Amino acid sequence: MKGSFTLIQNLLTLLIIPFLACIVGIAAVPAIALFTELREALSNGEYWIDHLATGISLGMSIVAWGVTLVILCGALGGLLRPRLDPGRYPLESFLTIQWAWSMVFHKIALFFLPHLVPSFIGNLYYRLSGARIGRGAQINTPNVNDAGSVTIGERVVIGGYATINAHLTEKGELVMAPVVIGDGALIGTGSIVQPGCTIGEGAVVASRAVVPKWTEIPPGETWGGIPAKCIRLADGSKPE
Repeated sequence: MKGSFTLIQNLLTLLIIPFLACIVGIAAVPAIALFTELREALSNGEYWIDHLATGISLGMSIVAWGVTLVILCGALGGLLRPRLDPGRYPLESFLTIQWAWSMVFHKIALFFLPHLVPSFIGNLYYRLSGARIGRGAQINTPNVNDAGSVTIGERVVIGGYATINAHLTEKGELVMAPVVIGDGALIGTGSIVQPGCTIGEGAVVASRAVVPKWTEIPPGETWGGIPAKCIRLADGSKPE
């Protein structure tokens, strides 16, 4: 049974490569059209002007490709993601394979997503992927994983290259646990929030802190360190 399941995994892994190529190619269609139209519009037959037109057209089309790719991956990832309830699932199961396939869209989006955060396009990508995001949230990272299991409140700021995970693997199981970040919270640069965590309203996770799985940070508190612990209470005093 284990051998046959490994074979299935390997075959599906091989299928990912042409699938990825198709997604990248489909996203390139409007970019190619834009390149052709811009180059024709800007060229006038002079050598340097034509080369300048080609360069500008190429740059604009690359950006168009990247934005299209990110939006397409967000839409497909949100549409095809498995609706897994919080819990534990055997790694050797088709549910886990389905989850892994859904994560492929996020990996493809990472070709260009880092260049689009923070922006409304980055927030749109995460919303299309299934994340619940409040007004005024500023997401500066491309590393919000399992977006469908992440809730980000209003006016939340997530620092550059912070990582939010709503899954982990342990003891031969895929563990899914939602992450909830309350209104006005701050997740510092390079920090890591593990599955099952709840970050209270106005709480602060210091830069490069690691919040262990299933941690609940009370509203207004500041946590830092590895593993993260309370370093400042909501009233501004230090914990005893």
